[in-house]
Amino acid sequence: GYRVGAPLIGAAEDNEKGFFERIDVVLQNDEFMKLQDVWWGGNLRAYDWEKALRDKESGAVKFKEGERGLRFLNDPANSPWLQKDPRMCITLKTWIPLLDREPAVVFTYRHPLEVALSLKKRQKFTIEHGLRLWIIYNMRAVQNSVGLCRVLSSNEEILSNPLEEIQRIADDLTTKCNVKAAPRRLQQADVDKFIDPNLQHNKKKRQQDDSTMRVLEEHPGGCIVRDFHSEYEESHPKRQVELAMYKKAMKVFCDFKSGKAYEPEYEWPEP
Repeated sequence: GYRVGAPLIGAAEDNEKGFFERIDVVLQNDEFMKLQDVWWGGNLRAYDWEKALRDKESGAVKFKEGERGLRFLNDPANSPWLQKDPRMCITLKTWIPLLDREPAVVFTYRHPLEVALSLKKRQKFTIEHGLRLWIIYNMRAVQNSVGLCRVLSSNEEILSNPLEEIQRIADDLTTKCNVKAAPRRLQQADVDKFIDPNLQHNKKKRQQDDSTMRVLEEHPGGCIVRDFHSEYEESHPKRQVELAMYKKAMKVFCDFKSGKAYEPEYEWPEP
């Protein structure tokens, strides 16, 4: 029931249901980042949201795509809208002053190994690099949305009961964040059309491995960290670096599950 507008990035082999990301906003985020020698897959911590805003005001960065996106986002007729682009985790604070109304944020996280395996397959990133990106994106998403109304969920919670969890998110957006209610409530047919657990290939692989892999650590709340199959031998230096990054990411994952990672004084690991 939320409007996303168009044009959107379409379906692909690695995302058969589609990305639901506005092309104009994605391209504008790329422009903001490029001027700072940042891209979605690297040097992300160097992004300066205030500099990007100054670059926009001075004309140093092209803003044609951003203008197109804002025409949709700032049009009251398009409310309630939904804007999805992982880059927003990094650039959100640049966009907030450009919006006519402060947005609410739906924050959802996924198991870090599943994300790293997906990036390895699609982008040929190493597992270590994928895990580092997982930490940075989630860290910036939480840090940059401080002060905004947030509704929290997880990939696991959504897949375990899609209809109930997605409707709970929509209800919280309205009752907690004062977002205009969607024109109609979610139906099971909507869920069946867009959510297919069978497409979560890396989740299935990880869950199969979890039944046999050794326990590395256990965090409060019974959050168990299990090892995973690596392309490196145990004694290889790259395996040790990879494993260290994995443990950092899994601590954050466990802290999301317990709620600790949302606390104002939370200490994020150095990725």
